[in-house]
Amino acid sequence: MTVILDGVSVRSHGEVWLADVNLELSPGMTTLIGPMTAGKTTLMRVAAGLLTPDAGRVLVNGKDLTRMSVRKRSVAFVYQQFINYPSLTVYENIASPLRLDPRFRRDGVDRRVREVAELMGIENLLRRRPAELSGGQQQRTAIARALARPVDLLLLDEPLANLDFKLREQLRADLKSMFAGSPGVVLYATADPAEALTFAAPTVVLGEGRVRHVGDVADMYARPPTLAVAATLSDPPLNVLPGVVRDGRVEVLGTGGEQEVVLGVRPHQVTIGRGRPGALELPAEIRLAEVTGSATFLHLLLQGGRHLVAHLPGTQRFTPGETTRAYIDPAHVLVFDKDGRLAGTSTAEVGRHG
Repeated sequence: MTVILDGVSVRSHGEVWLADVNLELSPGMTTLIGPMTAGKTTLMRVAAGLLTPDAGRVLVNGKDLTRMSVRKRSVAFVYQQFINYPSLTVYENIASPLRLDPRFRRDGVDRRVREVAELMGIENLLRRRPAELSGGQQQRTAIARALARPVDLLLLDEPLANLDFKLREQLRADLKSMFAGSPGVVLYATADPAEALTFAAPTVVLGEGRVRHVGDVADMYARPPTLAVAATLSDPPLNVLPGVVRDGRVEVLGTGGEQEVVLGVRPHQVTIGRGRPGALELPAEIRLAEVTGSATFLHLLLQGGRHLVAHLPGTQRFTPGETTRAYIDPAHVLVFDKDGRLAGTSTAEVGRHG
């Protein structure tokens, strides 16, 4: 079972939504990650047959289905905004696609509904209607309906984005287990790097309608091939600083000099007040401290007007306007060339220039 997007492009009102996307999806789960405007939903709508591309083809098991109606395809779609039939019970919502499938007899429908309901933890809610459910229960119902009928292609477009943290964590684990070894193609879209890393599935990085990279998500996180991939897989956002190369040392550029490289530093790799021997030391002014309870996000202004964010554990108190020193372990600095390609990860040869 394979789904191939071959040179797919989509334009609307002069804007490029997808640009020459070439992608091959194999059985099991694939994660599609990118920011809100990356084109994830557009790509999934094309794959499902809900949108005809301006150029390119959609091939399923080698057959061109580009212009085939979605009704004739073996596909299911779960949206970020859960969609259930309000007049039907949970049982009937899940059963509705099965009743249209000749492979399921009446007893087969009932058995499958109860299997999927148990899998999603809603077996005790089958007699309720959507209005009687919480948001998480409604989303579980929508996912259960999509899972009930075996399909060649299952598309999930940020299905957990609107749920509370605890429920997201639980459903991530459930879905990861559920899709392991699936005979069909499962494409899961997310904008959350933590979600992509948790699933640990083959991952497609999408940005501005283009495929940035395809590969193992852990490898991409450890050694991102480009600045765009590094930024996509960083939450909070990646710190980006200009740099120069001096006598074999990569240095943060101050107020003078011409930029030669770009330095990427993840916020959790910035420490305050004290650093390891050999760490890059940067004088800074504290501009804002955001306390979430489990973490503190410290916004710093560096010399030369550069900004830096540090992700610190726990609740920590800082006074805006006071000066401090930020420290960065050179081993954790990502170095990119001017075109945004990975030039290497620095060792101890990182300093401050200017």
